[in-house]
Amino acid sequence: MERQNRQEIRIDGKVLFEGRMLRLERDVVSLPNGLEAAREVIRHPGAVGIVALQDQHILMVRQYRYAVGQEILEVPAGKLDPQELPLDCAVRELREETGYRGSMEHISTFYTTPGFTDEVMHLFLARDLVWDPLTPDDDEFIGVERISWDEAVQRAQQNKFNDAKTILGILLVQGRIGS
Repeated sequence: MERQNRQEIRIDGKVLFEGRMLRLERDVVSLPNGLEAAREVIRHPGAVGIVALQDQHILMVRQYRYAVGQEILEVPAGKLDPQELPLDCAVRELREETGYRGSMEHISTFYTTPGFTDEVMHLFLARDLVWDPLTPDDDEFIGVERISWDEAVQRAQQNKFNDAKTILGILLVQGRIGS
């Protein structure tokens, strides 16, 4: 099978919106066949998610997610600050959201939704947790829940979580540590 050039080249573009957390751009691109098309892209600074294990349990957070209009049970997570390294962000977010810090191991880095955003998610595994809280952000109202690891794996396998980073994080860690 012959390999085909599928790259799209940006010809022009403009910023439609720039907010605290993201920027929306509309670009005009040249397609491989010479035609032009519009592409709308959300630019995002990146984020982290943390699978935090403590005594055969996982620490999860429950918070209201305005975009989907409901509370979500998920692994602790947060947005990278400008110039912040993913590891530093993971340590900070775990402390802010659960009150714990721990040894961090990088699990995976992936695009969350490459069809319309450049957001990259960095997943970490946290172990050896020690109580060392930071003050939560003013706009975060979070409840911490401790769930047995076996139950979390079962829920992930049975599609009982509705958050992609949580499902992926649990299944990737399960693949590393086994039962």
